Amino acid sequence: MDQLTQLQARRIALAAQGFTDRAHATPSMKTFDRTVERTGVLQVDSVNVLQRAHYMPLYSRMGPYDVDLLRRASERRPRRVVEYWAHVQALMPVELWPLMRHRMDHYRSERGKWGFTADATLEPRVLDAVRDRGPVTARHLEEEFSTGPRTKEHWGWNWSEARKVLDYLFLVGDVAIAGRTSQFEVLYDLTERVLPPAVLAAPTPTAQEAVTELVRRAARSHGVASAGCLADYYRLRLQPAPGKASAKVAIDQLVEEGELAPVAVQGWKRPTWLHRDARLPRKVGARTLLSPFDPVVWERARLEALFDFFYRIEIYVPAEKRQHGYYVLPFLLGDRIVARVDLKADRSAGALLVPGAFAEPHAPAGTAEELAAELHRLAGWLGLDDVVVGARGDLSDGLRVALGR
Repeated sequence: MDQLTQLQARRIALAAQGFTDRAHATPSMKTFDRTVERTGVLQVDSVNVLQRAHYMPLYSRMGPYDVDLLRRASERRPRRVVEYWAHVQALMPVELWPLMRHRMDHYRSERGKWGFTADATLEPRVLDAVRDRGPVTARHLEEEFSTGPRTKEHWGWNWSEARKVLDYLFLVGDVAIAGRTSQFEVLYDLTERVLPPAVLAAPTPTAQEAVTELVRRAARSHGVASAGCLADYYRLRLQPAPGKASAKVAIDQLVEEGELAPVAVQGWKRPTWLHRDARLPRKVGARTLLSPFDPVVWERARLEALFDFFYRIEIYVPAEKRQHGYYVLPFLLGDRIVARVDLKADRSAGALLVPGAFAEPHAPAGTAEELAAELHRLAGWLGLDDVVVGARGDLSDGLRVALGR
């Protein structure tokens, strides 16, 4: 069994995620393809305090890029990426669609996944409406397929009957997401009008074959990972169960085939594996901010084990109980997370607001200057003219000085 230090494991993980890829002067679709190949998926989330979640991992790896690249990749034919429940709701390469069919079959057998059931009598009618009028939003069909007043069960989502049926049809693969409106509403259309024909014609693997391929992809995206890390990346069942596919079976197969090798990582008590294509760079020259929904940040235990960085998103914490702020991004400098910064894009004022900035105990001298340069770059990408630093945090004074405030 090989041995890795925490530093080596961290550098391997960052290289696997694309943080050592050679920068392109102007990020292109080639850059986009390379980046998505590294991350595997781009989590989608509606929070727009700074920038939508799926745009940020691309920025963190590619630098300032034309966000139209993502729109073209996800909405123009032939599509490169499509939304599905891959990690959670996420944009994924279209070639993953056949690997998700076992998940679609599960949702069909369970009649969904949210705890409420779509009205089965409406399904053929809603599907016909999508066929005739798609792409459509749930709002377009709401009045036509309403069966009564909305209820406020199930977390208060207050979904219309049309929305419930469309979501179910999406989960089972009968419709797909063709794009989103400027208000972030989902546009549904027939799957055959969204996915490339070659993807639709691809054979359906068995559930275990699909899980094994997803674990293989997770291992490439992680570089070095525990079993829990590998299972979590695509939200797979870890342990074997009668009649169920599992990540553990996949790991054993990939070890037997020589694609994964057991490795001991300093400070990790969990069994860990190294992908055969993982690269250990001599250095990582990153300087960027990481979204709370970045693959590096997803699994909090892994984040802490690799970076000695304890992180919790505080959006749902009452304001008076927050430690660092509402929307806090880790700041990656080199191969360490050296700070965290609370950010908000004030688009009406044309300013990137920094209510708080906090250094980690190991933050090197010059962290404020490096963070200031990154905030200036981020503001420019977001089309904001100014960076306004608040009073909270031990980096705030240094940031203002570095920004000439």
